[in-house]
Amino acid sequence: MNKTFKKHKNGNVTVVDNNILKNRDMSLKAKGLLILMLSLPDDWEYSERGLVVLSKDGRDGVRSALRELEALNYLRRKTIRDENGQFVSNQYNIYESPLDSGDTPWTEKP
Repeated sequence: MNKTFKKHKNGNVTVVDNNILKNRDMSLKAKGLLILMLSLPDDWEYSERGLVVLSKDGRDGVRSALRELEALNYLRRKTIRDENGQFVSNQYNIYESPLDSGDTPWTEKP
């Protein structure tokens, strides 16, 4: 018996590279989180806490998906510290396609 699926779309869409969806090395949870992060406005303040609020998975689920995205080079996080070495924030760089291991994720001088 054949089943038919129909798509019902509205105007509020995010365009996603099909390679993300077809990546067999990435879990559905990581794919979903990546697409969610790519759908957020450029000025959205990324944080684990903010991502947890937008999902059902909770802190541990979001953290594991973030680690997976880092391992697959779709995400780079950098810890920002003040002049005393105290933690200030994390900077998130999210990529539509994975960086090669030799790619430099930061535009600032080291």
